[in-house]
Amino acid sequence: MQPSFWHEKWASKQIGFHLGEVNPLLIEHWPQLNVASGASVFVPMCGKSLDLCYLAEQGLEVVACELNQAAVEQFFTDNELSVEVQTLGEHTRYCTEQITLYQGDLFTLPTHLTAHCTAFYDRAALIAWPEAMRQQYVKQLAKLIAPQSIGLLITLDYPQAALNGPPFAVSDDWVMANMSEYFEIERLRCDDVLAQNPRFISKQVPWLTESVYRLVRKG
Repeated sequence: MQPSFWHEKWASKQIGFHLGEVNPLLIEHWPQLNVASGASVFVPMCGKSLDLCYLAEQGLEVVACELNQAAVEQFFTDNELSVEVQTLGEHTRYCTEQITLYQGDLFTLPTHLTAHCTAFYDRAALIAWPEAMRQQYVKQLAKLIAPQSIGLLITLDYPQAALNGPPFAVSDDWVMANMSEYFEIERLRCDDVLAQNPRFISKQVPWLTESVYRLVRKG
């Protein structure tokens, strides 16, 4: 999964993964994590998600990372936010009140930029990677956040052979087998969401579930 793949998706506006509203699962489950006001929350591969605004409105300092420059610029333009821009090595930092967004490759993001984060949120990052690359992402996420950081993870699962990702299918078994080295894991819910996803229906995907997890970084 090369960077050019994501740049092409944004350039052609094939961004079905983008929600035009705050994710309802974030609104429902984030308060259960009891993250203290003023804490820093890390959001990897954030796109131009309105979830960043929601987290900031909870009194949190949001630190996010996104590969595509257009997505970053659209986030600030769409939300009418003033922004300061600074080049930091391979990354560009976009900063406004309570939100700092690093544009560049997640895998080369310096750890000192996120080491203060004690919370995290992943709605579209884990499911963006094919299985062959997914473990690399998990290791990088674990490296970028502080021990005992608490977070919310949202995944999708379906018969992978029925549809090419992204989003890719991530089963509960995969999460437990491949993330438990780094995280304490609790699945909060698992819902049948096929009826709410016409793309999957049109491709004759037989079933589709969405799961929400509470994760705590070990260490």
